[in-house]
Amino acid sequence: MATTKEYLNFVLDQLNQLDDITHRSMMGEYIIYYGGKIAAYICDDRLLVKPVQAARTLLPQAPLEPPYKGAKDMLLVEDVDDKELLTKLFKNMYDELPAPKPKKPRRKKEESTSVSSEAGSSIQQRK
Repeated sequence: MATTKEYLNFVLDQLNQLDDITHRSMMGEYIIYYGGKIAAYICDDRLLVKPVQAARTLLPQAPLEPPYKGAKDMLLVEDVDDKELLTKLFKNMYDELPAPKPKKPRRKKEESTSVSSEAGSSIQQRK
């Protein structure tokens, strides 16, 4: 079951007091970024946050659940209606969230074209 746009918009509205909240679609579900760091997932109309110590402290009774099959467990935020709690949660979590992984440099088209044309010429030479 994919997350509805209504639920995504509701959660984003709950986080509107924070600067630099962004999201990215991922196969019908969403990744929530705070300050460029992955902070949460929205999967199956559930908000799941990274289980960093600050989140565990603010949500001591929160169950651990995987956002999707095969994923690491995250903390389920059961009270998404509490805007103040969500704002405090994300602010407190920020320093503990892992920094984004550096992006790999893209290969230039020229390199991939020259490799394939070289391979093609060596095949022709063998004939």
